[in-house]
Amino acid sequence: MKASSLSLALALTSLWCAAATAETMVVDDQVVVRPATVEVPARGQTMSAVEAKFGAPQTRHAAVGAPPITRWDYPTFSVFFENDRLIDAVAVAP
Repeated sequence: MKASSLSLALALTSLWCAAATAETMVVDDQVVVRPATVEVPARGQTMSAVEAKFGAPQTRHAAVGAPPITRWDYPTFSVFFENDRLIDAVAVAP
């Protein structure tokens, strides 16, 4: 049951990620989607590489599940690690 709950949480997070990495605007009655301009680390980087480039995170959340998933929060984005490898980065909506 825990594995299915984690899978559902990750699936919902990935849906939220897609929405958080773009800005939606209406211009002349047309919907325009503009990609976020926030620089985020690339998938596959290690925790130490992310910290070396972006500094210490504001918040480090404890790992949960198996495999362990860890979240770090920065002012403009959050990153998710599986073990010590980055699996996703999400821009924070302003």
